Amino acid sequence: QYFILLIITDGVITDLDQTRTAIVNASKLPMSIIIVGVGGADFSAMEFLDGDNGVLRSSSGEPAVRDIVQFVPFRKFQSSPKEALAQCVLAEVPQQVVNYFSTYKLQPPNNPAAK
Repeated sequence: QYFILLIITDGVITDLDQTRTAIVNASKLPMSIIIVGVGGADFSAMEFLDGDNGVLRSSSGEPAVRDIVQFVPFRKFQSSPKEALAQCVLAEVPQQVVNYFSTYKLQPPNNPAAK
């Protein structure tokens, strides 16, 4: 099984160090985290967690095994078609799933190629 945690928030992170550590720990698990920021808050900390600009590290310096966070600011899509928001929100999930299976050398269940 692979899990997706969807977080919809109108605020910023107040415990960034603990959040970074939790995400680094979760990067070893079969999961992705999607954060949608709504409202006018400063979401720069959320962008930092996304890991698109480098490997996310915990407060102790441990690197994430893989990028599992996708942050999307809703305000950029307020006047866009709903499909554009969905496409952006889900854009990284397929690669994150593949990265998980590859990292742990797992085959997808019922893989016809494995027969």
